[in-house]
Amino acid sequence: MAGRREDPVGAFNFAVSLMEASAGTAGAVTTLAIDTLTDNIDAGFNECSGLEMILETEEYMEGGVNGTVHKFPTRLKWGKLVMKKGLLRRSDLWDWMYGFSEGRVVRKDGVITLLNEQGLAHTAWQFVNGLPVKWTGPSLNAQQNAVAFESIEIEHEGLKLLSGASGLASAINSAAEGIASLLGDD
Repeated sequence: MAGRREDPVGAFNFAVSLMEASAGTAGAVTTLAIDTLTDNIDAGFNECSGLEMILETEEYMEGGVNGTVHKFPTRLKWGKLVMKKGLLRRSDLWDWMYGFSEGRVVRKDGVITLLNEQGLAHTAWQFVNGLPVKWTGPSLNAQQNAVAFESIEIEHEGLKLLSGASGLASAINSAAEGIASLLGDD
């Protein structure tokens, strides 16, 4: 009996949802993921990088032990998220970043959902207390035929893996299918 082949999921199919940090409960996260899967988003990101965590270490050079340097864990450090998307008439990312210059400090939580070939959630990561630290507008060049992109860099206070062994992806997909059937989107 031949085994079932399971290929790795592609990195090109994903969705990003942002919400105010004060609403960052588990229920809100599930709602956002379902909204993402039911196409209730205005624009998608073309690129997302920085999903990383790094364990910082402290070195200790023990006297008389010249063959090794001991490494001790200190704390986790989170990568800066960089998200790029095609420039539209909407100014949501600009407004979020520019709001800080006007004293409107709004941190956002977010969910980055990796989708499989069928567009269903495969893996999801939640970041908390996101803070926009850099907005970059498009590079303009009349000699190129390229899409105008904007990007935003987000510092945050941690990542959580939301799916995998917990079965969250299956639960989100089932909930999305249930909502679609209630709305008559067969």
